[in-house]
Amino acid sequence: MMNLPLEFKNNMKDLLKDEYEEFLSSYDLPQYKGLRLNTLKLNNIDLLPFSLEQIPWCKTGYYYVEDGPGKHIFHDIGLYYIQEPSAMSVVEELDVNEGDVCLDMCAAPGGKSTQIAAKLNGTGILVSNEIIPSRAKILSSNIERMGIKNAVVLNETPKNIAKFFPRKFDKILVDAPCSGEGMFRKNEEAISEWSQENVTMCAKRQLDILIEAEKCLKSNGRIVFSTCTFSTKENENVINEFIKLYPKFHLCKSKYSFENGLDKDGLCQRIYPHKVKGEGHFFAILERDGDREETIFKNKDIKQDKEFESFVKKYLNIDLKYNVTFGDNLYLSPIQKLDGIKVERPGLHLGELKKNRFEPSHSLALALKREDFKNVIDLKVDSKELQSYIQGETIETDIVGWGVICVEGYTVGLFKGDGRIAKNHYPKGLRK
Repeated sequence: MMNLPLEFKNNMKDLLKDEYEEFLSSYDLPQYKGLRLNTLKLNNIDLLPFSLEQIPWCKTGYYYVEDGPGKHIFHDIGLYYIQEPSAMSVVEELDVNEGDVCLDMCAAPGGKSTQIAAKLNGTGILVSNEIIPSRAKILSSNIERMGIKNAVVLNETPKNIAKFFPRKFDKILVDAPCSGEGMFRKNEEAISEWSQENVTMCAKRQLDILIEAEKCLKSNGRIVFSTCTFSTKENENVINEFIKLYPKFHLCKSKYSFENGLDKDGLCQRIYPHKVKGEGHFFAILERDGDREETIFKNKDIKQDKEFESFVKKYLNIDLKYNVTFGDNLYLSPIQKLDGIKVERPGLHLGELKKNRFEPSHSLALALKREDFKNVIDLKVDSKELQSYIQGETIETDIVGWGVICVEGYTVGLFKGDGRIAKNHYPKGLRK
């Protein structure tokens, strides 16, 4: 049995009553592992060489038991995302529709943001924010890996986001920083960091973030507030305080029951590890009645230059434009006016202008499909050529110019051929 804090155990006794011993025994069970298909690329599990079991509350989510999924090339190229099973429930409740404008206020490492992006299916706008710079970079890399074209990644405070994006979002996710009680089984470090003082501090911070999120929401918009903790101070109390401040909001019922993991009113939802195959989680669904003005994003005209146009015409089977530049780097962004806010990634990074030529990015390779490229080298998942490529080595080809390496029909990375060999453009930081 884990050495759980005494005050935490007493709190859970008060919360669970007769179920407490059953809850405590769940800490002796192994944690459940999950992956979620990235439907921007993959729509079924037939290609995946793992033993998978459907997660009930997420139709694209699956349990797995072996160690392989996180080390496989299919993970590296974004065919799926490794995600804790209970965490997949939250975005299902956000009710994202194609064309929505969405904000993920506390987004790193990116599991829920990439789940939102899959539901948007390349439409609408996703703004993913992370206040800690190092975590914002991890978030950005996961957005890239999953091939997401319509996302902006920010490194900002909730207050600055509220000033910059007033009343602009249809759906907002606040997966708030918390004391992490629901993750004790998964991350024992969270146990050593737990204290009642930290619970109180987290609750204050959570309410502050919700207040800023409210300023960003359109009429009739939806906020889903979630944590990975059990504490009523950080959950129901925060929600009750928020509704007192903003009586235009009302709570909505969850789509799922999670085997009696509900609070007494059936409106705030808890996921307990002794009830389901997953770690601890909490969420509440808030909707605002419509009586306020809305603001919309206004984009400028598409930009062009001859080097980029030449690359597109020569090497791609699709038309492609860019609309944002950062130095010599070209981006396709769903939001062009981003001056005055800290941007980690303004959109899909297309590549860089270098001495009268355009060099495409790895992001572009992962965002496009095999059929979008004119020059393709197809490799098998277990081939020596693929292993050589991801180690940074050259492979033989008679192709001249830019092209893409594919495995089982899915893009892996770029090469540039000279008619004899394909010069490797797989990023050095990803080679293994």
